[in-house]
Order: sequence, then structure tokens, then C-alpha cells
Amino acid sequence: MTLLRAYTIVFWILLIDQVSKLYIKTHFILGEQIEVFSWFRIHFIENEGMAWGTEIPGAYGKLILTIFRLLAVSGIGYWLWDCVNKKSSPYLIFAISLILAGAFGNIIDSVFYGIIFNDSSQEVATFYSDNPYGNFFQGKVVDMLYFPFIEDGVLPNWVPFLGGKSFTFFNAIFNFADMAISTGVGILIFFNKKAFQKED
Repeated sequence: MTLLRAYTIVFWILLIDQVSKLYIKTHFILGEQIEVFSWFRIHFIENEGMAWGTEIPGAYGKLILTIFRLLAVSGIGYWLWDCVNKKSSPYLIFAISLILAGAFGNIIDSVFYGIIFNDSSQEVATFYSDNPYGNFFQGKVVDMLYFPFIEDGVLPNWVPFLGGKSFTFFNAIFNFADMAISTGVGILIFFNKKAFQKED
């Protein structure tokens, strides 16, 4: 696979991710949701950018996270360039392209959204607001894809410690960037031999 094709994959995923986030941010109030199917909803939430909404404590936690992610994306970008030059497997190049696009998509939120949007908790946000909700490098990541395949289910009583308690499967809310990263990692795991095998 050529570098141009890899960058094209990154571009289209990044475009889909950012267009969907901009639409949600400018059409939904934080916490608002619409049901598309019984098992799929558009549900607008924001988080600090780590998996499952985890935060780094402290005044500079968000800044540290964003700088770390910028360094990580630089490393992933070099890895992609190196793999293309070494004519690595298309599986590997495709997977890295997905991971790079996803990571870069969430970084855009973290770096810029705090200075171009106002707060979404009481009203629909305005693009290039005069009253932004944060600072440079202090933006929150927009998530909206929610697939509660089983909602308000009850675990059997024989399940240790959790028996009889209600649960929702799948309760994570994510975005297209997260999906790209997960798919890329999945390819590396499930197609490991093909991904790390050089072309003839």
C-alpha cells in the first residue's frame, strides 16, 4: 500500500469523525439523545479524552494528557511512514492508518474545541463562540454513538457478587475516532500473522 492511499484513509476517517462531531455539537444539548433503533441511539456526551471518561487529576492533568497524545500521534505517524517505506503488509498499514486517524480526530477536540465552542450543558453550542468554554489544549472530546443492545437486563442469581443486579450491554458511548482506533487494534490482534508479514 502506498503512503498516498494510507493518508487518504486517514483523511476520510478524520473527515467523517469531525463532521459528525461538529453536527452533534451544534445541534444537541449535552445529554440529549434520539433513538434511531431500539439498540442504537445518538446520545451526546463529552469527556476529557481518556477511555471510559477517565481523567488525570490536577490542574494540569488535561494538558499533560493532550501533550502525551500529540507525542503518541507523532510516533504513530512515523510508524506508518516507516511501514510504507519497508513495504510492510497492507493489513499492518491499514491498521496503523485507522489508529492514526482516530487518535488525531480526538486530539483535534482536545486542542481546539475549548476555544471554538461555548458550553453545551444549557444550550446548543455556537461555532466560534464569543464565550468559549475552555482554553487552548483544554477541549473535551465529543461522543455520540450508543449501542445498548441489552438495556435494564438482570444478571442471573448464580453469578457471584453481581447476581440479581441490573446491567446494560453495551453501555459505552463513543465516536468514529474511537471506532477507528478499536478497529485498527482489532486488526493487529486478530490478523497478527498477516499484519506483521512482509510483502513478497
